[in-house]
Amino acid sequence: MADKIAEMLTPVGTKAEVKIVYQTIENLHLACPNHKGDWYFSGNYPTPGGNKVVNDAFINYIEGSENKTYQFKLTFKNAND
Repeated sequence: MADKIAEMLTPVGTKAEVKIVYQTIENLHLACPNHKGDWYFSGNYPTPGGNKVVNDAFINYIEGSENKTYQFKLTFKNAND
């Protein structure tokens, strides 16, 4: 499977060999012992806010919403106001 993914992700004309390498979460912790931010890979979100963000993003995706989980409305004042 890794070879097929590498084939699909390699741009046409690339001369370098592309390999996909997988790392277990346990080995990720061993390789980066002082960095516990594995939530992207493990789904173990460290805060209730992180859980809310991922849940909102999933709901937006399922509903086809264009709202972004972190969407801010910017309003600018005219310097002459």
